[in-house]
Amino acid sequence: MELQFSIIIPVYNRPQEIDELLASLTRQTYAKNFEVIIVEDGSTEKSDKIILKYKKILNINYFFKNNSGAGASRNFGMQKAIGNYFIIFDSDCIIPPHYLKEVADTLDKNYTDAYGGADAAHHSFTIIQKAINYSMTSFITTGGIRGSKKSVDKFQPRSFNFGISKKAFDKTKGFSDMKIGEDIDLTFRLWQNNFKTQFIEKAFVYHKRRTTFQQFFKQTFAFGKARPFLNKKYPKTAKITYWFPTVFIVLFLFSIISFLLGIKLFLGLFSAYFFLILVDSFIKNKKISVAVLSIFTTLIQFTGYGLGFVKGLCSFKTN
Repeated sequence: MELQFSIIIPVYNRPQEIDELLASLTRQTYAKNFEVIIVEDGSTEKSDKIILKYKKILNINYFFKNNSGAGASRNFGMQKAIGNYFIIFDSDCIIPPHYLKEVADTLDKNYTDAYGGADAAHHSFTIIQKAINYSMTSFITTGGIRGSKKSVDKFQPRSFNFGISKKAFDKTKGFSDMKIGEDIDLTFRLWQNNFKTQFIEKAFVYHKRRTTFQQFFKQTFAFGKARPFLNKKYPKTAKITYWFPTVFIVLFLFSIISFLLGIKLFLGLFSAYFFLILVDSFIKNKKISVAVLSIFTTLIQFTGYGLGFVKGLCSFKTN
């Protein structure tokens, strides 16, 4: 099958991000034509003037619709697409020049009806963004499943870097109306319909994520809150590892209390772990400021996800 890519990008009040993303798409080394679909999700700060800059450079179509959330906007874009393989990006991504060629080459050798890729930190990112990226992608914080882990058995693509065939979209109907975790929900439905997914390590994007600690906490809290719902909806996918952030925070608080009571061992173990993060982040980012902040972003990530997970569990008991 000859691949015809349609790139789907939902956007909400972020014209500057769209400018950077579209600029990166003009630098693709992929030799064939591809379509770009921008879906403006009821923004008050529209991207139409930005998109006009690229009309003569890219095969781009722009749609404005009432606000309904990112998942519904992605579905809307895929319904309007003319390609047979859809690539979904978040508006806060910058796409490396080799991306489309890497996807095309990989699917030519090992075709799957869906794939996901990694994310990395661009040199232009702030030190907070680089620290957040480290916490979200490092092997010693998340197991590396968002970064560069080759040994992923059945990869769960994330919506910021997600590929899906038209055939798979037509069968699954795309994203559900979930606000958080809708990409994982779609992956599980793909598997239920016997579609395979894969991780294309070199098809990474530069994902800006959140720019403040508060925004990052809210994001990870939402991720954690969504997981119990997904576990209940798809019980065979539930893993004990989803409890780890909650257990980590409980044990960390226990270690502080123990230290105040004169028992230093437990806090010492956590100190060793944080020192490992410091060293590893410094090696990867080459900046001590990013390395130090990586400790804080890891704590925020575990706390947000862990508390959100507990909140999600409690919501089942009260409903």
